[in-house]
Amino acid sequence: MEPFDHASALEGCARGDPTSLRRLYDQEAGFLLAIALRIVRRRDVAADVLHDAIMDIWERAGTFDRSRGAGRAWITSIVRHRALKHIRVVGRETDLDAAAATEIADDAPDPFAILATSQDGTRLHRCLAQLGAERRAVILLAYVDGLSQSEIAERLGTPLGTVKAWVRRGLIALKDCLS
Repeated sequence: MEPFDHASALEGCARGDPTSLRRLYDQEAGFLLAIALRIVRRRDVAADVLHDAIMDIWERAGTFDRSRGAGRAWITSIVRHRALKHIRVVGRETDLDAAAATEIADDAPDPFAILATSQDGTRLHRCLAQLGAERRAVILLAYVDGLSQSEIAERLGTPLGTVKAWVRRGLIALKDCLS
């Protein structure tokens, strides 16, 4: 089976082809919902975030440039930013209860399992493993859990300036490793 071509689907969306959006949605909805859910922690809110993100993808597909990055990364960043925006406006929702976590596990694919099996995921895991424990932790808290640097500093009991430095240095190291 040939891998899904996210860039071509986004280019179709930019041309106004609703079939391209439908193919993209059918391919990635579960993965994107899992990302939103991990950040906002409520299924109904995550579904709203996903809906708004899909509308953003449709409207902004013309700004996607395949020479600047992968299509899947582009759509994932839109969902992530939508979810983080929701948290900033509304505030972080309560943690998932066990029943909701089980429901999520049954309905949506684990984004980390999907990423781990992809070629890019393997490279990312290798690069993350090369980071020091502190840098790796703050990168994961920021980009996987969606915490702000202030929230990370509070959670780790570390000064905000130190957290900012760890994030910056960690991102630079990841960029170097992945390029």
